[in-house]
Amino acid sequence: MLTVALFASIFAGTRWGDASLTPNLALDLEGGTQIILRPVAEAEGRVTSETIDQAIAVIRQRVDASGVAEAEITSQGGNRIVVGLPGRPSEETLDLVRTSAQMEFRPVLVMGAATPTTPAEDEPAAEDGAQDPAVEDGAEDAAAAEDAAAAEDAAAEEPPSDEPGKASPDSPSDVAYYVTPAVQAEFDALDCTLPENRTGGVPGDPEKAVVACDLEGLSKFILGPVEIPGSEIATATSGLGTTQTGASTGQWVVNLEFTSKGTPRFTEVTTRLATSTPPLNQFAVVLDALVISAPSVNEVIPNGQAQISGSFTRETAATLANQLNFGSLPISFEEQSVEQISATLGSEQLEKGLIAGVFGLLLVVVYSLFQYRTLGLVTVASLLVAAVVTYGIIALLSWVQGYRLSLPGVAGIIVAIGITADSFIVYFERIRDELRDGRTLGAAIEKGWERARRTILASDAVNFTAAIVLYLLAVGGVRGFAFTLGLTTLVDLLVVFMFTHPLMVLLGRTRFFANGHPASGLDPRRLGVDVPHYAGRGRVRQPETQGGSSTTRQPVTVGAPGASGQTIAERRAAARAAQAAAAPPHDPPTTVDDAPTDGRPEGSDR
Repeated sequence: MLTVALFASIFAGTRWGDASLTPNLALDLEGGTQIILRPVAEAEGRVTSETIDQAIAVIRQRVDASGVAEAEITSQGGNRIVVGLPGRPSEETLDLVRTSAQMEFRPVLVMGAATPTTPAEDEPAAEDGAQDPAVEDGAEDAAAAEDAAAAEDAAAEEPPSDEPGKASPDSPSDVAYYVTPAVQAEFDALDCTLPENRTGGVPGDPEKAVVACDLEGLSKFILGPVEIPGSEIATATSGLGTTQTGASTGQWVVNLEFTSKGTPRFTEVTTRLATSTPPLNQFAVVLDALVISAPSVNEVIPNGQAQISGSFTRETAATLANQLNFGSLPISFEEQSVEQISATLGSEQLEKGLIAGVFGLLLVVVYSLFQYRTLGLVTVASLLVAAVVTYGIIALLSWVQGYRLSLPGVAGIIVAIGITADSFIVYFERIRDELRDGRTLGAAIEKGWERARRTILASDAVNFTAAIVLYLLAVGGVRGFAFTLGLTTLVDLLVVFMFTHPLMVLLGRTRFFANGHPASGLDPRRLGVDVPHYAGRGRVRQPETQGGSSTTRQPVTVGAPGASGQTIAERRAAARAAQAAAAPPHDPPTTVDDAPTDGRPEGSDR
């Protein structure tokens, strides 16, 4: 029933979902996409082996969290990172690899329309916080002409000054100090409607004001210095927003929780912003030099828990949460190349591995049939059931969890053939031992199962523990081997308990096996049931015969009278006497008259 339910789920997924009857394959068996990342020019001097290793760890966490398994992430040349993703990864997964995800929280100083502006157009935005002032159709041409004229005049003039208007700032929201003429000119000329201005980049100087666009190109900002770095985020999760009464808003949001160090700093920031006028009451969440959200602060947030809302979908909210949850890359990278790679070498190795697996399986089948006769067919049937269940579980995991089968994973499945066959051999040998002790087949199956069950559980527990340790400590392909090894160990237990033992109980009720047919593998004569043997603890099993056939056997204690009323010494003496009687006749030895056996003179009283 479990197998039927398993494959019914997969068939339902193929009809109403994106499931497949075949498991997804990893990079070494299917090929995929290879991305090479190199540090940006500004970060070249900070590249070390430690920063590369840290960046690899962050990228691996992001990729694993996106549901892509068996990705290969390595360093190249000491300053580049090679990321291999199996199959055709989604754009969201590729963005997780490409994005540095360096997070900053900066106060908003000026907010305006996304198009290029003049100082006169920008002043109302700084005063009333208008996020997207409308531009009348008739004024577009005039505005364009004014921008062109302003650009010509600026080319002939001296560059605007970058000196602040006062000696020191009153706070990070001090517009007079941070909005220098140079910053204002950069803000005026920025056009956030152009896609090339919304690709992100290297974050600006954390001590100075910066100009940035939002993700969707609807607004542009002048932002103050960094007040809280992204490293102070403890956790980030995505979900549907809720009101104060607990009702769902129906909008996807990202929930942030700051560390113990970042919480008091965030409380200080929200205390200042809550009493400011728009847009100075807003703080910008900046990701790779792009503003992903600029929420207003209406009250002090003392517990370090914030919520980012905006035009999120379920996928984009989850992607952002993953980026923030796994921290920032130590340095910024840019994409050097993207190419598709094939799986020619892996396919050849898979073919050879499958040939080896089939050959090993045939050896197990031949041994089982030779050693256990018809009983060996139970081993074959159990192996087939285990193979079907394993295949179904891997196909199901490929659908619901994004699991991908790699070449090391195939090796783990091949190794499991021996583990599974070993469980059946232990069980069969326990049954045969009980038959040698004189039990009927039905009793031998139950007693043998009690003994074999403990051994099988202990053996599989060791294998499963080893698989867990290997999975936790290893990376890459070795984890694939550990996963399939642990999976097939659990399948072995499932098959032995749910299939092999019940099948043996049913077979024990048939005449073919119960009567010990020579071809059954349970033939009493082949097992030595009619031969006396040592049973341990000073006991010898002796068969009793009726009509020439063996029926039951009773234990005879060594050194005590047996069923024949003789001790072992007496039986040995009788055996020697019988051997002497059978010897050829020869001259009798010289004898003396019989005397009393106790050595006293003849005729004396006892």
